[in-house]
Amino acid sequence: DRVIIRFAGDSGDGMQLTGDRFTSETASFGNDLSTLPNFPAEIRAPAGTLPGVSSFQLHFADHDILTPGDAPNVLVAMNPAALKANLGDVPRGAEIIVNTDEFTKRPMAKVGYETSPLEDGSLEGYHVHPVPLTTLTIEALKDFGLSRKEAERSKNMFALGLLSWMYHRPTEGTEKFLRQKFAKKPQIAEANVAAFRAGWNFGETTEDFAVSYEVAPATTAFPAGTYRNISGNLALSYGLIAASRQADLPLFLGSYPITPASDILHELSRHKNFGVRTFQAEDEIAGIGAALGAAFGGALAVTTTSGPGVALKSETIGLAVSLELPLLVIDIQRGGPSTGLPTKTEQADLLQAMYGRNGEAPVPIVAPRTPADCFDATLDAARIALAYRTPVFLLSDGYLANGSEPWRIPEIDDLPDLRVQFTTGPNHVLADGTEVFWPYKRDPETLARPWAVPGTPGLEHRIGGIEKQDGTGNISYDPANHDHMVRIRQAKVDGVRVPDLEVDDPTGDARTLVLGWGSTYGPITAAVRRVRAAGDRVAQAHLRHLNPFPANLGKVLGDYDKVVVPEMNLGQLATLIRARHLVDARSYTQVNGMPFKAEQLAAALKEAIDD
Repeated sequence: DRVIIRFAGDSGDGMQLTGDRFTSETASFGNDLSTLPNFPAEIRAPAGTLPGVSSFQLHFADHDILTPGDAPNVLVAMNPAALKANLGDVPRGAEIIVNTDEFTKRPMAKVGYETSPLEDGSLEGYHVHPVPLTTLTIEALKDFGLSRKEAERSKNMFALGLLSWMYHRPTEGTEKFLRQKFAKKPQIAEANVAAFRAGWNFGETTEDFAVSYEVAPATTAFPAGTYRNISGNLALSYGLIAASRQADLPLFLGSYPITPASDILHELSRHKNFGVRTFQAEDEIAGIGAALGAAFGGALAVTTTSGPGVALKSETIGLAVSLELPLLVIDIQRGGPSTGLPTKTEQADLLQAMYGRNGEAPVPIVAPRTPADCFDATLDAARIALAYRTPVFLLSDGYLANGSEPWRIPEIDDLPDLRVQFTTGPNHVLADGTEVFWPYKRDPETLARPWAVPGTPGLEHRIGGIEKQDGTGNISYDPANHDHMVRIRQAKVDGVRVPDLEVDDPTGDARTLVLGWGSTYGPITAAVRRVRAAGDRVAQAHLRHLNPFPANLGKVLGDYDKVVVPEMNLGQLATLIRARHLVDARSYTQVNGMPFKAEQLAAALKEAIDD
């Protein structure tokens, strides 16, 4: 009913492409799925070494699943480094497909193998399938007139064809993709197609693979609708475009390339037909400065980055707080501090988003929980920014950004109406009856100030970071006014309308609550299912809104004897929960650049319940 496959090889072996194609065909077949790409930070890590190993894990099933899986049922190892780097995750009895052509003396010596693991008995507990992938690929392509090196590059397609046969994946989509990808090099395109078909035929004819498997479509896991496979960064990009259309505003992205956020810039640059403007700035500061200028000019303004970029953008975020203009600050979190682990995931920017500016500069914070949820969370963040005239943080992370899952394409009529009214004339009457424009006169419900597009006659007003007088917008050094402005900006954020926190507690008598945020949703939910299946009671709640918290959070926390907070940091949400609600929240943390495994979380929850 389900299987977990991990493709692993050198960072030049095309493992991400292989995994992506298998994922696309799996999505078109109708399975539920979840993926975990894992690759080096270097553009080209040393070939054949452990730091140079790139992998792609895919979990697919005929039912609802939530994570890429704890351990692969099938490992495809393209070289000794890939085998050694991943063997520790592979359970006994699993299948391992190895490219025997790479298990020669020099590649094995690079990773510390004195003898071949294929011959010394160390793999006896596994079902090992030795396949000379390189040799078979070169033989399959001998009539194409390619050099040996060129032919070798197609061995990932041979492996993809073999796995596609093993699990009855469709093939038409991959062949069409290859011909489109290499349209300018038809010989290379047909060579890759031939390698792909050769892998399929090898699986069908060799005696080593006597059994193939079919994981049926997950027909009961999804409501009716049209679905596609989507990654978190792609869903986020589509969310931004949808938000701009629903707000009837042009979309402007001011950004600087940074892993793992760059794909948003790449994707949005393809959509000029939707009124999208993308600006690749010379640095992070220029990127957000341009975005804030676009917000002043009446656009839905966005800047994308990761933790190191947030540090550089902090002064301009503070300026946006002072100017009270809508701005989306999208932080795709990665391992830190400093440059840290650019291609690995982490949730350690929460306190930076909450407090990482000089002065009292509060901003709302929204966090998606799955790759597909990045679409809805982006619309939510845009709603808050536009309605309350404030910068808003959207905290995704590398796991969500690069991972993928099925996404139900929404109907346009189901999307929220995000339209706002620009101020077009005077909004205040002085004591002598004169009509004037006050740039800081507030909406009594949202405390938002008016949004006046530059060039509108009669609406000239001052901008800048120096404190303004409430109402008039004149520069003010008055202590009482500053105190008032600080408190009203805080009150505006505190007053942002967010839904109440929903609690999943089927029996209603659990005494332990597991509280999460962001990308921990999948592993936590999978762990909760395991704990409940074992007969224990545990409640689950997951936060999308981290500032302000849902109004009922305090009551929810008070309903349980124990609160466990799993996070991919050293306990940042737990710190906030303890400070705001005086609850003895227990942290369960990990900062190894990888998402939680459901098994380890289930064990931690069991321990908390029994304690």
